[in-house]
Amino acid sequence: MIKMPLPINIHDLLNCQSIESERLEFKSDWNPESILHTICAFANDLNNWGGGYIIVGVSENNGKPILPPLGINHEKIDAIQRKLLELCHLITPNYYPVAVPVVYENRHIFIIWCPGGDVRPYKTVQSLALKSSRYYYIRRFSSTVKASLEEEQLLMQLTSKTPFDDRINHLAQIEDLNITIINEYLKKVGSDLYGLTENIPFPDLCRQMQIARGSSEFFKPLNIALLMFNTNPSKFFKGARIEIVEYFDDIGDVFTEKIFDGPIHYQLKAALQYIQNTIIKEKIRKVDGQAEAQRFFNYPFSAIEEALANAVYHRSYENLNPIEVSIYKDHIDILSFPGPLPPVNENELKKDKLIVRDYRNRRIGDFLKELGLTEGRSTGIPKIRRALKLNASPEPEFHTDDDRTYFLSVLYANNHFIIDAPVNAPVNAPVNAPVKLSLIQEEILEIIKNNPKITYDEIVKITLKNRTTIMRNISELKKRWIKRVGSNKSGYWEIVRE
Repeated sequence: MIKMPLPINIHDLLNCQSIESERLEFKSDWNPESILHTICAFANDLNNWGGGYIIVGVSENNGKPILPPLGINHEKIDAIQRKLLELCHLITPNYYPVAVPVVYENRHIFIIWCPGGDVRPYKTVQSLALKSSRYYYIRRFSSTVKASLEEEQLLMQLTSKTPFDDRINHLAQIEDLNITIINEYLKKVGSDLYGLTENIPFPDLCRQMQIARGSSEFFKPLNIALLMFNTNPSKFFKGARIEIVEYFDDIGDVFTEKIFDGPIHYQLKAALQYIQNTIIKEKIRKVDGQAEAQRFFNYPFSAIEEALANAVYHRSYENLNPIEVSIYKDHIDILSFPGPLPPVNENELKKDKLIVRDYRNRRIGDFLKELGLTEGRSTGIPKIRRALKLNASPEPEFHTDDDRTYFLSVLYANNHFIIDAPVNAPVNAPVNAPVKLSLIQEEILEIIKNNPKITYDEIVKITLKNRTTIMRNISELKKRWIKRVGSNKSGYWEIVRE
């Protein structure tokens, strides 16, 4: 039987380039008790980070690996593998990680990949001594610790709550996965699995990549596999696409539309390429008495790249609505559904740094990061703000409603690209504060006035505008003209005084 490599780049893994340090545990030598606790902690995956990796044979300093590795005696590897199986029998319920011996810089190391478990919570013995008590273990930052009573309660709430992207899709077959797309991915990320796929039974390859699960007679792909490695994911997830609409007037009657579908990393790259080729523009401004000219873009591409990648990563693929990118003459709206998970809300989105405790998808982020399409967790909004500031663009806006039904990113164009901007306006002058109500805002106010208890969707139907346009304008009107009453299902809008 072929010993299969991991589906990631080992060099990037050991140098903390593809996986955050919180999800890595370096061990200079085989320490079975400590390793058992960390396996249990990664399996519990309290924050839905996607589990983690234990690398045996590599020392660390303040969580960073010391390379080249110390290595372990290759004659011990078979004994370590047998002991690992024995240790996993001490985890309740049953949990088995993926373990692979690797030669790195001429040294033998042992990597244990521990994906988030399907039947959380997991507990294990405190000590390998006989009759030891069992406890729940979790990751707290870069350390493995016993769960507190409050954390135990959180773990209990996760029982059978596997993130959507990591669930088995019972309506699909393993044949729905495309080996060509899988091979392309493995080549792109530099996995040692690439080149071996012709010699590996396809179910074994899927099992090694953790993109399918089940018994041999009922072996099914996971949702992440269908999103990444099926030619038409929208067959299984109706809203799995990106729609870009460019408007050429203030009312929204003149526009062009382009739809991107296929595997989610394909559509993300294609949508970004389209924006870069057709939307991004550069302007050079000569300054008197200064040798170097000033260069500005209407939008810094890195900000759009991060905002759209965040939408692909954090949206729900159970939702039937696509990601909507609406391009106007002075701003771009990127809308996805639903909104952020608690505790992130409208007020938190105004802060420079977000504290995110939970993630809707735990596998998508790993795949996109391996492909270089996104960075680490909780870095998206700070990166967007930084890119816009360097481009001398106005501050971005991030919105959601009280029920977190949507997430809207608003990126404003640099003033030198706005036709109506004063000639002598400073580069970083704000352009997002409306001086008067726009035509669409006046229309929305009139509709709310004449239709008591009207909802979002009803306003969309009456105006014939897309949800992005309505939500953005309602966000402006909420500042002083209207208020929301009720919950998501029964919520409606009321006029209030300024």
